[in-house]
This record gives sequence, structure tokens and C-alpha cells, in this order.
Amino acid sequence: MLGALLSFSALFIGIGLMMAGNGLQGSLLGLRGSLEGFDTAVLGIVMSGYFMGFLAGSLYAPRVVKRVGHIRVFAALASLASAAILVHSIFIDPWVWGAMRVVTGFCYAGLYIVCESWLNDMSDNQNRGRLLAIYMVVQMGAMSGGQFLLGLSDPSGANLFMLIAVLVSLAVLPLCLSATRAPDISAPEAMSFRELFQASPLGTIGIFMSGIANGALFGFGAIYAQRAGLTVGEISTFVAAIFLGGMLLQFPIGRFSDIFDRRIVIMAATLAAAVAAASALFVPTPAPLDPMGPVTEERLVWPILALAVLIGGLSMPHYSLFTAHVNDRVPTAKMISASSGLVFLNGAGAILGPNIAAAFMGALGPVGFFVTIAVVHAAIGMLTFFRISRRAAPTPDEQADFVAMPMRGTQYASQMPTGWESDETPEQSDDDAEPAMIFDDESEPEDQPAGP
Repeated sequence: MLGALLSFSALFIGIGLMMAGNGLQGSLLGLRGSLEGFDTAVLGIVMSGYFMGFLAGSLYAPRVVKRVGHIRVFAALASLASAAILVHSIFIDPWVWGAMRVVTGFCYAGLYIVCESWLNDMSDNQNRGRLLAIYMVVQMGAMSGGQFLLGLSDPSGANLFMLIAVLVSLAVLPLCLSATRAPDISAPEAMSFRELFQASPLGTIGIFMSGIANGALFGFGAIYAQRAGLTVGEISTFVAAIFLGGMLLQFPIGRFSDIFDRRIVIMAATLAAAVAAASALFVPTPAPLDPMGPVTEERLVWPILALAVLIGGLSMPHYSLFTAHVNDRVPTAKMISASSGLVFLNGAGAILGPNIAAAFMGALGPVGFFVTIAVVHAAIGMLTFFRISRRAAPTPDEQADFVAMPMRGTQYASQMPTGWESDETPEQSDDDAEPAMIFDDESEPEDQPAGP
């Protein structure tokens, strides 16, 4: 296992740098937009742009990778993402920002596809699950750590934007200098949305709704903290606490879901998240201060930070839980194509999340952020209770093992836990399958050299 980790070190370093920049960028834009006086509804549109681009990139970036090759695509998308970040600092305009968020989301989807297909190709059946878990921890840890870079400079200036561009640009170096063979990208067997819904109504609806909750959580966490009067350092810690909670609780919750009826674990986790979010309505936040001014009083922030850890820890495992639940219900040969559909549904929900949070915050003030999280999770819990009453749980032999999945991963991460290999590609289904589930059946170009 140590040898495998060393061989993956360049990939993990690149992912860490990339995600640190991504985590910092999301919080910086929310904070800077609030400081610039952007309307809450406009901020919702701006923040949802990332998820729009990510969804488009998940569908179309594989075609570009197949035609051009992994190294070139990774370098090109990282360069484009760096340029998009710098444009934010030049044009302080919400519509320009919204367009750049779409570009950033598209780029990151392509970057994830390259990393995840590489990770899958280099792993084997003995270490896939552990490497995917490390990949998730690197993602969440880097995004959490990236929040603390927010205090290195004035958010109203351009320095932090340049820092993000540097981090994303540096992410290219470990991969471009690696002597690793570029992997193949193969198309999975297609599965229509109708088949997916018939196999698991709870999985399809639940993963869409969890996308709404997590889209609101990630898109508006920093905006809530700024509107609630937290300082820059406190905003960084608040958003970092959300990611930290997701990293800490993902595996324990997943282990429980392997032991008990997975739907009961889903219901318990989502209702607990709803209670935690509702509890935040009654936790007093510190008296508002100038976000850029000195702290001249003792700040009682630990209650809201503790709830942030709890909400993140109970919310973020839902993607993995619903993926595992769907895998309990679909044939092994269709697990990857089912996961492709789940990526699409989760991304569609994530687009709505920031806009719904913006509507609640516009009507209720900062507490509307927690109202959004509480309402969506309560709805998921009631839906899960209804499905438990309508359908028996699978037997232990029928239940797939839980695998911790990265929240913003692509369908290529799902190839790892299923053990699907590129030289065992299932035959394609009929041409009338849903376009969101299938990519072009064009031949893979010859392996690209690892270096320039």
C-alpha cells in the first residue's frame, strides 16, 4: 500500500493544490460579493454558476479528453481556470462573475475527470477503496485548509485572487512532470433516467435533494457568515468547520449503513442534520463587527462553529449514502451508468441550492441559510420514512458496501469501488438512451507522454 501511495503522490499533491484554491475561491467570492453590496438573489445566481459549469463539464469534458489526451486537457483547463479567477479581480460585476463561475465549474469538472480516471486506471481491486478514501480526505482536507488562506490579505483587494490562480497553476506541475502512463477513458453501459427511478425512487429523488442542501451549504456558507457579522477569521473557520465535519463523519456513518438498513441510517442522518440546522436558529451569533476591523471584544463563536461541524458531517455523507443505496438496487453491470445519472441529478440540485438559500435569506435574513438546510433535510427524512414503509430492505447479501465518495466528484470516481476496468467495458445499450448517461463512442487517442 505504501508503494501505491508513493506512486500516487504527484496526483494527490496536484489535487490538494487544486482543491485548496477552489475552497478559497468559493468563500472569497461570497465574502467579496457581500462587501461589494451585491443583492442576495444576484449572489445566488453567481454562486450557482459553478454548479452549472460543473454539470456541463461532467457531460462534455470526457469527449475532449478522448480526443486530445489527459495531460494537455489538464494543463489547458487549469490555465483557463486560473485566467477565470483573475478576471473576477479585474471586473467587479455580478454578471461577469456569474459567467466566470460557469467557466470555473466546467474546468474543475474536467480536472476531476482527469484525476479520477487516472486514479482508477492506476489502482487495482486490492487498493481501490482505500485510495478513493484518501482521495476524498485530500479533497475535503484541502478545501478546509484553503479557508484559512482567506486571512492572508484584504478580501477587498486583488491579492487573494492572485493567490488562488497561483495554487491552481501549481497543481499542473506534479502531473505534467510525472512519468505515469495516461489512462484510457471508456464509455459505460447506458442507463436511462426512467430505469434509474424505477430501480430506486428514493435514491434518485434523495440525491437530487441532497444536491440542493449541499449546494446551499457550500455556495452560501461564507455569505451567511458575513451577513451574520462574523470577522474574516471567523468566516474562514466557519466554512472550514463544514468541510471538517464532512471528513470526520463520512466513514462512521457509512459503516453504520453497512450494518443496518441503509435507509434508516439515511433517515437518521438527515433528520439529525435538520435538527442541527434548526438549532442554529436559536444560537446567538456574536454582535456584528466590521469584518475588516480589529476584534476588540471576546467573541463567543464556538456554538455556531460546533453546529457547522455537525451540519457538514451529517449533510455531506448523503451523496455516498444515496449512491450506495442505488447500488443496492441496480445490477452490477449498470452501477457506473447509474452513478453517471446520480452525478447529473446531484449537480442539477446543486444549481438550485444557492438560489433557494438566497430566496430564504432575502425573506428571513441570515437565518434563512439554516432554514434552507433544515427544510430540505426534513423533506429528505420524510421521503425516506415513506419509502421504508413501501419497500422491504435488501438482504445483507444484496447490499453493496458503502464507499465514501467525493462530494464534487464525477462518474469516473464511481468506477473505483465497482472495480470496473477499461478492458472489460460492457457493450453499449440502445442509441435512444438518455444523453446525460453516455458519451461519444470515439476511439481513444494514443497514450500521451507524461511530460511536455
